[in-house]
Formats: sequence, structure tokens, C-alpha cells
Amino acid sequence: MGNDIDVHLGKRLRRRRRLLGLTQQQLAEVVGVRFQQIQKYECGANRISAARLWQLAEALEVPVGYFYDGLSEVRREAAGEIAESGEMFARKETQDLVRAYYLLGERPRRRLLDLAKSLHGGELAEA
Repeated sequence: MGNDIDVHLGKRLRRRRRLLGLTQQQLAEVVGVRFQQIQKYECGANRISAARLWQLAEALEVPVGYFYDGLSEVRREAAGEIAESGEMFARKETQDLVRAYYLLGERPRRRLLDLAKSLHGGELAEA
């Protein structure tokens, strides 16, 4: 999966394409790629080059800056999540728990994870 900028650009691409009622195939034909490439752009798996971004903007009738709208907020949120997780993993308690977890066999680990999820009251977010 691409980084958060690639994902953001892909989401904006998909949003605009759908708003115009275009299929991935139709957009792909306009910019001269296969529809699979549009799929990869939209999910952030492939990075969009500057030249391709220009072509997409032209095809979707938006300025290039459209794709970057809202990116500052996304970057700030990601930075906050990284800081939170960094603090969490810096705690001795967390490190001890992770070490103990990996000393267990596969089946006890699975059971412990299921127990932790049930104590949490729901599904834990997948990383």
C-alpha cells in the first residue's frame, strides 16, 4: 500500500471520477492507460506522476490542486497517530507484554488475543 499522500490522491481521484459518472475504463481511455492502472491509483498502490496527475486533472476538469485539497489535515492526523503509538510502544509495560506474548505458542497466543478483544468489547483496529 502506498503512503498517506498516494492514498489521499487516489481517494480524491475516485471521488471526482464517480461524481462525473465515469467508469475506470472510460477515464483510463482518456488518459491512455489501462483501467487496472486507474484502480491502482485510486487505492494508492501506485504513485501518480506529475505528468499523469496533469492529464487526470484535465480529464476530470479540475485544477491539479484539487487532488491535494484536505491533505494537510490527513498529514496532521497521521502524525498524531504515530506520536500516540510511539508513546505507547515506549512504555515498559507494553514491551514486557509483547515479549511475553511472543514467548507463548501459537494456540495460546491466539487465545490471549481473543481474550483481549473480548475484554475490549469489540474488534480491535487492524494495523
